Amino acid sequence: MGKIICTGLGPGDPDLMSVRSDRAIRSAAHVAYFRKKGRQGQARRIVQGMLAAGVTEYAMEYPVTTELPFDGPEYRDALARFYDDWADRLAQVAQSADVVVLCEGDPFFYGSFMHLYTRLQGRAVVEVIPGITGMTGCWTATGTPITWGDDVLTVLMGTLPEADLVHHMQAADALVVMKTGRNLPKVRAALDAAGRLDQAWLVERGTMPDQRIARLVDVDVSDVPYFAIVLVHGHGRRPELEAVE
Repeated sequence: MGKIICTGLGPGDPDLMSVRSDRAIRSAAHVAYFRKKGRQGQARRIVQGMLAAGVTEYAMEYPVTTELPFDGPEYRDALARFYDDWADRLAQVAQSADVVVLCEGDPFFYGSFMHLYTRLQGRAVVEVIPGITGMTGCWTATGTPITWGDDVLTVLMGTLPEADLVHHMQAADALVVMKTGRNLPKVRAALDAAGRLDQAWLVERGTMPDQRIARLVDVDVSDVPYFAIVLVHGHGRRPELEAVE
């Protein structure tokens, strides 16, 4: 019997991958990764040059991405069948060999692998190697701590309705907004309504060679890549400031 090993790849820079993930990837004979049809895939790009000669690759191509409403029944059914199929295929491989599944960031933090993980329980031995999250790489890239003292950090999905975004943004000290892309105009409008737009930053492709950091108010919201995160830094208790006061 083999096992399925999901490796957290970190935020994008291969140097930020854990030693354990690096070791698993370099020794793998079977490697699977998610990607959009016709693309190399971000996970596969991160490990370029790391895979052993002769490795068998399994490109798990999403049947849909943005073609259908993400909350509609057709989208959910297509994704459910996709995850069912790949859980079956990976479990079959694991009957005789280890297979490494690549996952950007941390596999248990909004990662697609979670949908395979639940389907594989009782069918294969599954090991998960944690990784640095994408948002961690992004806020470190800004050179400013995301939280201070007793700040409360709120992580939001840009896919939420605008009213929900405004509600959470008004209540939070520090903010991370993921899944921006085509949702960025809505995210920007919500930040403006919440009175937080002037504090917001956009980090595109954090930790990667083409990383870009900009104030959100200065960004063209019609042209933002999928790998972009919006940040609002906290300003909580800071002993050095209290001493000055």
